[in-house]
Amino acid sequence: MRIVALVALTLALAACQSGAPRGSNQPILRAEPGTQSVAVKASPEQVRQTLKTSAAQKGTLVVQDDPNMVIIENVMRQANPVLDQEFGPSDNGDRVIRVRVRFSGSQCNTLVVQDVALLNNAHTGLEQSYKLPGDNNTMQSLIGLKQNAEATSQCI
Repeated sequence: MRIVALVALTLALAACQSGAPRGSNQPILRAEPGTQSVAVKASPEQVRQTLKTSAAQKGTLVVQDDPNMVIIENVMRQANPVLDQEFGPSDNGDRVIRVRVRFSGSQCNTLVVQDVALLNNAHTGLEQSYKLPGDNNTMQSLIGLKQNAEATSQCI
């Protein structure tokens, strides 16, 4: 009886986990604490293409482009005394906001997860990375990605 209960519990837990459908080559993706996520009614490839198109339109640098992850960076050109005080100066390289967007799913159901980091002295031997919490602005950006991807999707 205990074995049957254990098997039933295991199956119930497996059914509740988010991730890719069985037989899919999509990785299992979960939103960890400190990340922001949204479900998109579009394929992972549509999400990827939408993100790259948006980055190109805004002049944002795509530094990594993989089938299930895109990393974009925005160089902060102006001095920012508040960030200097909070994270120290970035006097040996650029200060960069890095956004990592991961996505996984099926044709009409993709989970998109983003996290944000501040880099001091980016792309140098003195690079320092600080994880930043998401805020309303970064969530609005994620919702914009959702809306743009769904606008080109065949999913209802």
